[in-house]
Amino acid sequence: MTTFRKSLWLALIASTFAVGVAEARSLKWARSGDSLTLDPHAQNEGPTHTLSHQIYEPLIIRDHTGKQLPALATSWTVTADPTVWEFKLRTGVKFHDGSDFDADDVVFSLERAMQPTSDMKGLLTSIEKVSKVDATTVHIKTKGPNPLLPNNLGDLFMMDKGWSEKNNVTKVQDFKNKEENFAVRNANGTGPFALVSREPDVKTVLKRNDNYWGKSEVPLEITEVVYTPIKADATRVAALLSGEVDFVQDLPVQDIERLRKDTKLRVNSGPENRTIFFGFNIGDKDIKSDNVDGKNPFADVRVRQAMNMVVNRQAIQRVVMRGESVPTGVIAPPFVNGWTKELDTPPTVDVNAAKKLMADAGYPNGFSVTLHCPNDRYVNDEAICQAAVGMWAQIGIKVNLVSQSKSIHFTLIQKQPPETDFYLVGWGVPTFDSDYIFSFLYHTRAGSRGSWNATRYTNPEVDTMIQSLSAETDLAKRNATIAKIWSIVHKDVVYIPLHHQTLAYGMKSDLDIPVDVSNQPKLKMISFKRS
Repeated sequence: MTTFRKSLWLALIASTFAVGVAEARSLKWARSGDSLTLDPHAQNEGPTHTLSHQIYEPLIIRDHTGKQLPALATSWTVTADPTVWEFKLRTGVKFHDGSDFDADDVVFSLERAMQPTSDMKGLLTSIEKVSKVDATTVHIKTKGPNPLLPNNLGDLFMMDKGWSEKNNVTKVQDFKNKEENFAVRNANGTGPFALVSREPDVKTVLKRNDNYWGKSEVPLEITEVVYTPIKADATRVAALLSGEVDFVQDLPVQDIERLRKDTKLRVNSGPENRTIFFGFNIGDKDIKSDNVDGKNPFADVRVRQAMNMVVNRQAIQRVVMRGESVPTGVIAPPFVNGWTKELDTPPTVDVNAAKKLMADAGYPNGFSVTLHCPNDRYVNDEAICQAAVGMWAQIGIKVNLVSQSKSIHFTLIQKQPPETDFYLVGWGVPTFDSDYIFSFLYHTRAGSRGSWNATRYTNPEVDTMIQSLSAETDLAKRNATIAKIWSIVHKDVVYIPLHHQTLAYGMKSDLDIPVDVSNQPKLKMISFKRS
């Protein structure tokens, strides 16, 4: 049972940020890729959520360290009925168009986020009903006791029910089928910034919300945000050096040390709650992108073991990532409940043993296959893929690398059936619990679960255990189930983990934006500094 008070919020802000010490001004912000959509429930994707956090708000947020704080809810607690959570809502909150925020908007937003076309529905699978008690109180009834429900709400943004009905956006955008609706390019949130203009992949302009409910609690010194995706690393760095932009969220690793030496700039580094890994189609009897007729090489665990064994993560860390990564053997970052040092240990590189596994599986001469890789989403994503291609060549696997924008890449993964047999992806864990990884990446793709499981992996025993996690109140028993799931899927080599991603933010010296573990800086909390 948990209640967060205003004093906690104020104390944290005061201890973490310098408030109100400089004149307000605009912030020119750049990163490698754009938000995929402004519809807040259509895509469960990092940069998309990052932009949404400036415009919309959830009931509960996390600060840059991952600590939970109240947002549109001031308190949340389990009632006498252990299957019902009660959320008390903040009063006096208005949407950008001036309409009041209340319980009707919460009920509408959560029900909208559970729709089939929502990419957020996997976070809400335990919910049976959302109901309004009064204007400032909402009850969420779960299918069984769910002590971790609040963990799932950090990126569940609240929309204005009236605005949504007026603009015919009560239904979530069907992103994977390239549907458009009014909410894709327009927004009406309660957040610290309001949308002025939106040109996808070009520029998004926000203005400060001077009626923001929290303006006395956070600095809110930025009057305007100009958000510009700049795909090319060199161009993005040049924009920072020239003063064209103030803040670059994802510095190229090869430029970090050079930028640290520039007295006009500041570079902040830190770990991200995200792991980078490869996935492959292990479920189909045959795959289209290989040169093996009538068989699927990835369906043989010995092939997957061999491929995992020849990936030299230390070499990738040293050469590709310039030390800015942490090699791993599991797709769960250390922040996450269920992570262990044993799981995290990468396999020893052994080319000869891998060749034997390939021969035993019936592929002594290897095979050819297509690998899909994004080139504008993760730190050095395309270079990581290029390095791995050379490593797999050592055991005869000839990889045709197809590198493309994340907007195309993610659609291949999310389509049903998926349109890729082999791919790179990264996964952050906003709930800080293994259930999030299991539900999206390991559960059979069915209903609200498995929406990012393009591997076609299916294991009824694992599915049953995953489903039990959201209703288990005995934390020791729950953690034992998590450990058992990891043991099974780890042995099955469903994915090839590479590394936990680390981040570097570059900015003008009058800024000090801390690295956010979820890579979601909240600009309302940022102050400018006088020299």
